[in-house]
Amino acid sequence: MSDAIIRAEGRAGRITLNRPKALNALTWDMCLAIETALDRWRDDPAVVLVLIDGAGDRAFCAGGDIAEMYATAKRGDYAYGQRFWRDEYRLNRKIHHYPKPVVTFLHGFTMGGGVGIGCHASHRIVGEDSRIAMPECSIGLVPDVGGSLLLARAPGFVGTYLGLTGDRMDASDAIFAGFADHYVTAQDWDAVKAGLVAGDLDAIKARPAPHSDLAAWQDAIDTIFSGATIDDIHRALAAAQGPAAEKARKLIGANAPLAMAVAVQIIATVRADPRIETALDHEYRYTHRAAAQGDFIEGIRAAIIDKDRAPKWQDYGSEDVARMTAPLGTDALIWED
Repeated sequence: MSDAIIRAEGRAGRITLNRPKALNALTWDMCLAIETALDRWRDDPAVVLVLIDGAGDRAFCAGGDIAEMYATAKRGDYAYGQRFWRDEYRLNRKIHHYPKPVVTFLHGFTMGGGVGIGCHASHRIVGEDSRIAMPECSIGLVPDVGGSLLLARAPGFVGTYLGLTGDRMDASDAIFAGFADHYVTAQDWDAVKAGLVAGDLDAIKARPAPHSDLAAWQDAIDTIFSGATIDDIHRALAAAQGPAAEKARKLIGANAPLAMAVAVQIIATVRADPRIETALDHEYRYTHRAAAQGDFIEGIRAAIIDKDRAPKWQDYGSEDVARMTAPLGTDALIWED
């Protein structure tokens, strides 16, 4: 069976990510298939909305299929990952600007590449088991797939906190931070989907979300994470007390220093120019170079190859940040509408 089940059903174009044993991790072929479907449905009057969900009970989509990127990069083939990201980012932008409603059901884990598929939609549904995160700094990447736009738009400096720590949001946190819209209990999802298939967006019957820790922590987060550089943030964090600071210290301590330094810069840039094109352009400057020049390969090795959880991150200076964020010239993303 296909890794992405794509069909028209009633008034809806339906996409189900179908790699449940791999937590529906997104492959390059899945990106291309989803894009083809969206292009086909854009001008089809029989399709009034798009519904995207994930198979299995553990994840909507826990990220991109990074194992193949590791394997190709170890052979010296950096072009594979660069093409994957280029095509994936084009899809993320297409979802963001799609002229018809796109409804996503973000059950279980939605991380990394899953955020790119699920959180640029117009109607994003979460439930009791939803866990959403941008953990890229833990594998030597920066928050990407347009995630820096979502982080830049989050209240105060909550997005900087989420991008540097990779902290997992529950449904309430995700709604507060702007990664989701509607809290619907899992027992109601089938009925909502049936209504959407009939073309009725009013079938989304949301309930008030429970308490959000992020909302309660915002003042502390803003104090710590408002610095212009990662060094400013480290200094503020060292002096801070309370649950937000304790959690941040624990999570940041394991992440790639260069990636975090660049992430602070990207999120600040996008905060000043909050367009998905700006986000993807600056993210791609880093990811295009990540395998050859950054910590990405070491991060994957430690996380999913050797699984020792002991990455040896490189030291870095301001010249390294400048190198990883410089314009790409002829390799830059070009948007064709």
